[in-house]
Amino acid sequence: MIERIKEIDDLHIIRQEELPTPEALKNEFQLQGAGLETVLSGHRHVKAVLNRSDPRLVVVVGPCSIHSPEEAVEYAKKLKTLSDELSNELLILMRVYFEKPRTSVGWEGLIYDPHLDGSHRIDHGLRIGRQLMIDIAEIGLPIAIEALDLITPQYLQDLVTWTAVGARTTESPTHRKLSSGISSAVGFKNNIDGAVMVAVNAIRSASSANSFISVTDEGKVAVFRTEGNPHCHVILRGGKSPNYDKDSVSKCEGELEKAGLPSNIMIDCSHGNSNKNHENQGLVLEKIAEQIEEGNQSIIGVMIESNLKEGNQPIPDDLSDLSYGVSVTDACISWESTEELLRGFATRVSASLKKRI
Repeated sequence: MIERIKEIDDLHIIRQEELPTPEALKNEFQLQGAGLETVLSGHRHVKAVLNRSDPRLVVVVGPCSIHSPEEAVEYAKKLKTLSDELSNELLILMRVYFEKPRTSVGWEGLIYDPHLDGSHRIDHGLRIGRQLMIDIAEIGLPIAIEALDLITPQYLQDLVTWTAVGARTTESPTHRKLSSGISSAVGFKNNIDGAVMVAVNAIRSASSANSFISVTDEGKVAVFRTEGNPHCHVILRGGKSPNYDKDSVSKCEGELEKAGLPSNIMIDCSHGNSNKNHENQGLVLEKIAEQIEEGNQSIIGVMIESNLKEGNQPIPDDLSDLSYGVSVTDACISWESTEELLRGFATRVSASLKKRI
């Protein structure tokens, strides 16, 4: 037994709390039946869009973050109905974001703080999150998440159809290595300043063989060797200024071509592209539709932040004061606006998408 040197070892660690192994959690909350078929078909369809054998557009839509499983299931049921209605034009995935990157401090998401009270019961968060993802998959909706660390995917990634690497982590070597081994398609955002080459370089890295340290299903620390992920693409999310316009898209196409990468571009209608005003997402979507109508071939999808109700709210000390269906992070458009925008978008791009075949 190695003797610990208390003056230098774990100097700022208060305590350690063991988590169940990924295998134990997967056995407790099993993916099977209709849920499994949703994940498998989701993988096939998204990769078919990226490979250009499916002309549809991928739409990643849903709350900025999930804080209430009950509200998430209600949203999922509504979205499933809309997804079926628009399935000829749009491949709709539900945004199910459990982890929130923070520039400074704030609520870190359902995995890290599921009770919204600072207790950080990650053991509860993993269980709540996995059960919710199974519920959504069984409703029939493919799931989109954001990858923030090297451990959580071992618990949840088997339920995921599409993964985002955010603006704050696209430059991270560990996230690029992780993405090279993730089974789903991965979208890399430009960084918060708007630099697109960061995302292009991330794709080059994630498309190559890599090695990284994580935990196995049995909970053992191991080196993971990857062959590279061929299904990566850029997400334009704006920065110091929006970058959804025709010139910005064209410049991104040029950088991808120079790097020898496919011109697959998703556009985030929120964040920098909406100037952080959720009401502007519809205007961004209109400009994207306009480009597709004009013959653009590189835009393969969009992202929209949407919830049951419009706006956002701070997390109150008394959680009974939370308004139902309202985001506790970034402001979202309402469900009614979501239906209207996506129906209009599908109608506008329908004829142009048929020409992509």
